[in-house]
Amino acid sequence: MKITFIGGGNMAIALISGLYRQGFPAAGIQVVEPFTEARDALAERFGVRCTATVDAAALDCHVLVLAVKPQQMREAVAPLVGKLNAQLVVSIAAGMRLADISRWLGGHRHVVRTMPNTPALIGAGITGLCADPGVNQDGRDNAENLLRAVGNTFWVHDEKQMDAVTAVSGSGPAYVFYFLEAMEKAALDLGFDADTARRISIETFVGAAQLAAQSSESLSTLRQRVTSKGGTTEAALLAFDASGVATGIERGIMAAEARGRELGDSLGKD
Repeated sequence: MKITFIGGGNMAIALISGLYRQGFPAAGIQVVEPFTEARDALAERFGVRCTATVDAAALDCHVLVLAVKPQQMREAVAPLVGKLNAQLVVSIAAGMRLADISRWLGGHRHVVRTMPNTPALIGAGITGLCADPGVNQDGRDNAENLLRAVGNTFWVHDEKQMDAVTAVSGSGPAYVFYFLEAMEKAALDLGFDADTARRISIETFVGAAQLAAQSSESLSTLRQRVTSKGGTTEAALLAFDASGVATGIERGIMAAEARGRELGDSLGKD
């Protein structure tokens, strides 16, 4: 399989790194990247072919990965119009809908929309995928195998849910960092030095997440097991409830989902 990336930013680098770790040959990867410095860095790091514009060699591929920002998508795919045959097009841009991408590609229907998240940078991502009905099983398999290079995957059958994927898992790492920042600040206020405050906050979160991942019990049961009646944990959770922490998180995720829909409406206009 040959893969061409349109755009050589962080997520493209993450995917190329993941493919590299799996033994995917550098000769099977190309990157179209307009900035000279970025092209040189990619070529030096991975040994892949890089070009400033879409040329015949870049189009000689099985999979085209659209790894550009949503606001740049329409301009980025313009050179592809009328030049695609059976190539699978995989978008990793937030908010970009299948119908809009297909239309901008001149009606090309072999398109898969995906939403990875930033832990993909260390191979620990989770990616939601949604395929246009024009994508066959081989195409779905190729898209899934590509994204599995940076973590786990799951399929969404109703594209409307992709905005929810963005809100929960795509934006989710920022919520985790937000909570960790609060934990770290509290630890500092309680007298820990900066290194210790950071370490105990992160390792507590990582350990709890791993426990949840390896347990068959519900999250509420795991929480209750740590919460003794009249104890310190209960005092903290009661304070969280009084401050509306859980409600605030839920509202935030709903706001992210709504913003995703708004972006799709705005960026998809003709």
